[in-house]
Amino acid sequence: MTSGIRFDSVTVAYDGTVVLAGLDLTVESGEVMALLGPSGSGKTTALRAVAGFVRPVSGRVFLGDRDVTDLPPHRRGIGMVVQQYALFPHLRVEDNVAFGLRARKAPKVPRAEIRARVTEALEMTGMAAYARRYPRELSGGQQQRVAIARALAIRPGVLLLDEPLSALDAQLRSGMLAELARLHRELPDVSILYVTHDQIEALTLADRIAVMDQARLQACGTPRELYRAPVNEFTASFVGNANLLPVTVAEKGVTFAGTGLAVDTADAAPGARATLCVRPHLVGLGDGPNAVTGTVTEIQWRGATHRLHVDVDGHRLLADLRELKSPPALGDHVTLHFAPEDAVLLAAGVGHD
Repeated sequence: MTSGIRFDSVTVAYDGTVVLAGLDLTVESGEVMALLGPSGSGKTTALRAVAGFVRPVSGRVFLGDRDVTDLPPHRRGIGMVVQQYALFPHLRVEDNVAFGLRARKAPKVPRAEIRARVTEALEMTGMAAYARRYPRELSGGQQQRVAIARALAIRPGVLLLDEPLSALDAQLRSGMLAELARLHRELPDVSILYVTHDQIEALTLADRIAVMDQARLQACGTPRELYRAPVNEFTASFVGNANLLPVTVAEKGVTFAGTGLAVDTADAAPGARATLCVRPHLVGLGDGPNAVTGTVTEIQWRGATHRLHVDVDGHRLLADLRELKSPPALGDHVTLHFAPEDAVLLAAGVGHD
């Protein structure tokens, strides 16, 4: 089947309200692309446009070099797994997995090939031993594997995953992330579009992440690019935790809460207002470069780390520190610091209208 996905200026509207605005995005053959964003950001609408469940008011959707904008869902050759799995309760596992193959009208899949593909898909997802069971006899994680097996049985070039792990508890979710990563290694030619609001899922699985907000694409890049060098405030805050500090560009560096900080200001004009992004785990306790002083307002013990909330002249600064033997007390004055190369200067408010 054709692999790869391309959105060409795709806009979707419901009753005159735009829910996806002018999306230009390409998912390469064999790539895992995560669509990451809050509820209502447009990510699920984008996936449904690929599946054929919604029709764009403008723009085109391509699978490989095929324009599929006008094709019904069953003619697109796409595998899809939704949040609630949508298994047929009256069918055994093997019949659920075979359903898409048996429903295909042209070309018809021979009965022997259906059996072989079902076996292959169940073995690939570790569910071969459960072929004769009904969905009600399976755990949530097992049902999810069956849903994935059903999607894989048709041998799609494109696999759509719509928040498939959101119904699982934390332990099952972690295990299924590893299983999905393994499946992708075994299916290197399948393009995967993965919708999630969970940044850990996106950072773990995706080759690239498309960050969505307010119906628009805010940023797209590798997890490392978006984490280390976010292009705007929304991306910085949604991909990982971030301190977003209001600063004023100076002749050399910036000023924050009356303190001069040495950071790369690139071509920013002196006097301009901007936002400085510093990840909490890159903030240290005690004297050092770019030191600021504030008052401890909250302390959270997180097992291997302590998170300090520090008020610096009315601005909150987070520091994630290796577990402290003697953490400061609430109300203590502390000094925090960070290296110049660990800060990224953002234009204030860019990308989040």
